[in-house]
Amino acid sequence: MLSRADLKQQAKEQLKGNLGMLFLCTLIVSAISFVIALIPVVGTVATYIIAPPLSLGLIMVYLSVTYGEKVEIGTLFNGFQCFGKSILLYILITIFTLLWSLLFIIPGIIKAYSYSMAFYILAENPDMTAKEALNESKLIMNGHKMELFVLQLSFILWILLTCITFGIAGIYVYPYMQLTTTNFYHNIKRKEEPVYEAAAEVVE
Repeated sequence: MLSRADLKQQAKEQLKGNLGMLFLCTLIVSAISFVIALIPVVGTVATYIIAPPLSLGLIMVYLSVTYGEKVEIGTLFNGFQCFGKSILLYILITIFTLLWSLLFIIPGIIKAYSYSMAFYILAENPDMTAKEALNESKLIMNGHKMELFVLQLSFILWILLTCITFGIAGIYVYPYMQLTTTNFYHNIKRKEEPVYEAAAEVVE
């Protein structure tokens, strides 16, 4: 298992030569979501329909960097190949997180971390169902939720810098954070092929 410092250093190395394209891809996703949200009446609904496959596509972009591949804007739209699954996965994550949050805030947060790798799993395993990706995320995040929380917390100064610079620092910070999270996913995922049957247990 790599340390937080190793994951961050790995991300810094991967940013070299890729920062501009990664930020551009992130900007495109944000711009599309923003424009769609402005559409009268249907904007909010359309955003919830378009955002999941776009988010999945953005994760595919970051995964491609960790594979050592060239960043291509077209990869952004590969998430639409799992259009229905990405929307269903988003709905399931939202529903189960909210249900657990009804008990207390903390259980909801814990479940959110349990499900946090589901989109990464679906991106790498598009043949999986949404429920299988969700359960696989629960499986690999078992014992690693606090690690991810601390990893994200370690970016607090970078986030403050982004706020102070009115978002300018985000050109570097967001891709840096996303790549580090993607490396975290690679660090904890099961090295063998996911066993779909085992992941198909009842979602909690």
